[in-house]
Amino acid sequence: MASGQQLREFTFWTLGSLAGATWQKLLMLVIGLAVTAPPLTWIGRGLDQLALGETQAAYAGLSVEKLKLTAIVMTSLLTGLSVSVAGMIGFVGLIVPHILRLFVGPSHGLLLPSSALLGAILLIFADTLARTIAAPAELPVGIITACLGGPLFLWMLLRERQLWSI
Repeated sequence: MASGQQLREFTFWTLGSLAGATWQKLLMLVIGLAVTAPPLTWIGRGLDQLALGETQAAYAGLSVEKLKLTAIVMTSLLTGLSVSVAGMIGFVGLIVPHILRLFVGPSHGLLLPSSALLGAILLIFADTLARTIAAPAELPVGIITACLGGPLFLWMLLRERQLWSI
């Protein structure tokens, strides 16, 4: 029993939109980023060690469970804040790190901050495109990111399949 306005808001939330951005929401995101950014930048080296396997990382002196808990809590907090403001915008967090890994390498110390920066740039580009394609109407940003991310994701899957078949 939703009104027409509630249905539109639900649609834009499920497909994502930056149209509802306010200074209050931006302040909430900045505070969340200020809390989570330092731990996420500190765990880059630990994530590199964890990529070798939990046993090897533990032998290297890494507190594996503490690292995993920190990573899960910080990324969950950032994801929750982002989704509460902009809705569910797909493919940005899936595609950007994999594309960047081709250019900056596997080191998480550089990959984490550059993924955040390129993800923000991609989201601004997609939002600008969503606002101009069907002007004066606005498309949900998730449609644009899906149109960009879907083919890239397929390309990565097919590329990975070819690497495994060799």
